[in-house]
Amino acid sequence: MNAKLLLALLGFLLALLSQAHGHGFIIIERPIIIPPPHVPPRLLPIEIQSVRADVKIDGQIATTTIEQEFYNPNHQQLEGTFMFPVPKGAHIDKFSMEVDGKMTDAELLPADKARQIYEDIVRSRRDPALLEYAGRDLFRLRIFPLEPRSRKPIKLTYTQLLTSDAGAMTYLYPLGAAKAEGQPIKNFSLKLDLKTEQPLAAVYSPSHKVEVRRDGAHRAIIGYEARDEKPDTDFQIIYSSEAHAVGLSVISHKADGDDGYFLLLAAPTITNDNAKPAPKDVVFVLDTSGSMAGAKLEQAKKALTFCVENLNAEDRFELVRFSTEAEPLFEKLVEADEANRKRATSFIADLKPIGGTAISAALDRALKMQPPKTDRPFVVIFLTDGLPTVGTRVPSEIIAEVKKSSTGARIFSFGIGSDVNTQLLDQIAESTRSFSQYVLANEDIELKVSSFFTRIKEPMLTNLRLEFSGGVRTSGMYPAELPDLFKGDQLVLTGRYTGAGEVEAKLTGNAAGREQSFTYKVRFEERHTSQDFVPRLWATRRVGFLLDEIRTRGETKELRDEATELARRYGIVTPYTAYLVVEDEERRHVPMAHRSLQSMTSDSRARDVAASAWSSFKSKHEGEDGVANARSQNAFKRADLPAPAAAASESLRGAGIAAPMAPAEAERLASYTQQARFVNGRAFYQNGNQWIDATAQRATRRQQVQFNSDEYFALLKDHPEAAPWLALGQHVLIALNDTAYEIIP
Repeated sequence: MNAKLLLALLGFLLALLSQAHGHGFIIIERPIIIPPPHVPPRLLPIEIQSVRADVKIDGQIATTTIEQEFYNPNHQQLEGTFMFPVPKGAHIDKFSMEVDGKMTDAELLPADKARQIYEDIVRSRRDPALLEYAGRDLFRLRIFPLEPRSRKPIKLTYTQLLTSDAGAMTYLYPLGAAKAEGQPIKNFSLKLDLKTEQPLAAVYSPSHKVEVRRDGAHRAIIGYEARDEKPDTDFQIIYSSEAHAVGLSVISHKADGDDGYFLLLAAPTITNDNAKPAPKDVVFVLDTSGSMAGAKLEQAKKALTFCVENLNAEDRFELVRFSTEAEPLFEKLVEADEANRKRATSFIADLKPIGGTAISAALDRALKMQPPKTDRPFVVIFLTDGLPTVGTRVPSEIIAEVKKSSTGARIFSFGIGSDVNTQLLDQIAESTRSFSQYVLANEDIELKVSSFFTRIKEPMLTNLRLEFSGGVRTSGMYPAELPDLFKGDQLVLTGRYTGAGEVEAKLTGNAAGREQSFTYKVRFEERHTSQDFVPRLWATRRVGFLLDEIRTRGETKELRDEATELARRYGIVTPYTAYLVVEDEERRHVPMAHRSLQSMTSDSRARDVAASAWSSFKSKHEGEDGVANARSQNAFKRADLPAPAAAASESLRGAGIAAPMAPAEAERLASYTQQARFVNGRAFYQNGNQWIDATAQRATRRQQVQFNSDEYFALLKDHPEAAPWLALGQHVLIALNDTAYEIIP
C-alpha cells in the first residue's frame, strides 16, 4: 500500500471519530474513489448543514416531519448508512422516508437489535457517543452515493402516540446525542403546531427557551431556532388541557432513598375569546430626576405612552412623576377612556428631567391611590434610575413603609442603568408578590416595559393560594409566594414531597371580583425517575434562594454548605458557585482525582478573581456590580429552565470581573463555568480529557476499566443506566453503587 493511500485511509478513520451524532446521522462505511495525487488525503467529516423539524400534534397523536441536509466536503464519493434513533418512549405506527425526493424503504430495528448495532459501531469507530441511544429503536437506511462536494437532502416522517404523565402530555425530539466530539448544526429550526380537544392550559419546555404563540382556546404554535448550535439535551415540550377555567397538572420525580421533587404547572384556559378582561387599577410612577436626562427619559416616556394606550376599557389609572417631589396627574384613579388617555399622553410628552430622587414620597403617593375596599387588582409600575436622595433614604425604612401601606398591591420595579439600589427594588417587589427588572444602558427600556405590560394586561386569577390534602407532605416550594395569573401566562412551581399517592390539589384566587376555588386530582409517585429536569429545576431555584439569603441577610455556614452541595450535585456552575465548590473540596481534603474543578483548583489567579466576585456579591447592591449580581440572582430565583445559562453570563459581569480583569482572564474564568454537564440525573465535570461524576467522591472503591474492552461492555450490560454517562467519552469516572469506575482510553 503506498504512503498516500495509507494517509488517506488513516485520515478517513480519524474523520469518522468526529462525526456529528445529533438528530439523524450518517455512518460512513468507505470512500469509493481514492483521491488523485494532487488532492489532500485527509477526509473531512460529513456536515449537517440544516435541520428543519415540522411537528403537528392533535390531541395525543404527534406527526413529526424532519428535513435534514448533509454535505460531503470531500473530493471523494462516499457511501454510508443513515440512522435515526426513535425518540425515547415513542410508539411509532407509521414511517416514511425520502432521499433526493424519492420514497425509500427503511428498516426499523427493535431496541435489542439496535443496541447491538450501536455497540458494534462503538467498537469499530472507537466513539462511545452512540451509547446515548442504547435502549431505543432504530431506523436504518443505506445511503449511496454521497457525491463529492455536494449536498444530500433527507426527509422522514413518523407518527407516534404520546403518553400522559399525571395529566400532562410530553413530546420529545431527539437532539441530545451531539456530544463534545460532534460538530455544531449550522441551521436548526423547529415548529410545533399543537391542537387539543379540551381548552389548552400550560405549554412548557424544560429544555429550551421557546416562543409560544396561542391561537384561540385549543391551539398554540411553538417555535425554536438556533445557528451553529451543538445541542446536548433532547428538545421537550410538556402541555396540558382542561375543560375548566384553570388547568393544573403535577409531574413528580422520586428516586430510591430520596425525597420526591415535583413540578406544578397551572395556567388559565381561554374558554371565551370575546369575554371582557377583568378590570384593574394601575398607577404608573416615573422618575424624572436630572439623571434621567437624554435617551433614558425619552425611552421611558415612549414605554409609558404604550402602556396608557393599551389599557383595557374597564381599567382605571393614574400617573405620578417624581423628582425632588411627587406630582400626580389626576390626584385619583380615573377611567381609561379616550379623554383621560389623551390627557395622560400629553402629560407624558411634556415631562422634563430635573431635581433629586424622592423614591419614598413617590411610592407613598402611588399606594394612597388604592381604594380601601376594592375587588380589582391594584398594580404599581415603578421606573427609576437612581438612589433615594430626598426624604427617607434608608432602604430598610422605605421597605418597611411599603410593606405597611401595600395591602394587596403589586409593585413591579424597573431599575434603569446602574445607579440603583437593587436590594431596595428587589425586596419591594418580593414583598408585594411581584418582580423587579433591570435595564442596562445599552438596552431598550421601551421594549422591556411594553413587553411586560402586554404580559400583565389581563389578570385572570389573583391572590393565589395552593393546598394539598391527603397522604403527601410538600415543602420547599418556589416561588414561596404565588404570583398572580394573567391571560396567556402560567405558574411554574417546584417543590419537594414525602409520601406518595393520589391527593387533592386546591387552587384558590380572586377572579373578576370574587373568590374562586378549583380542585384537581393529582398523583405523587412512589418511584418515578424519567423526568430528571424536575429536581434540577428545584435545585436551581433553591440555590437562588440560598444565595439571596446570603446576599440579603449575611453568610452562615449552613446556607453556604447547602448552596455548595446543590451546585455540585446538579451542575449549577457560575463564578460564585464554582468558587464555593473549589473551596469546599479543598477544605474537606477531597483527593485531587475526584475533585470537580481540578483546573480551577490549581489556577491561583482565577481563584483570586472568583474570591473577589464572591465578596462583592455579598456586599455590593449598587453600581454595575450590584445590578449584575441582582440580574443573575433573579435569573436563578425565577428560572423556568434548570441552571439557566443567563445566570452564569450575568454573574461574569458583576463583582469586578468585567472591569479590572483582562479579557483573557475573564474567558478563563468563564471556561470553568462551562465544564459541567448534567446527564441522566447526574452532574459531570470535565477535567482535561476526563469527565468526572460528581457522586464519585462518595465511592469507597475504585476500579479501572479499559474503553472498548470486553469488561467495558460487560459493565454496560450489568448497568444499562450508565449508557448515557459512558457516552460522554473514552475517559470517564462514574460511580456505580459503592465503586468509582475509571474508564481509561
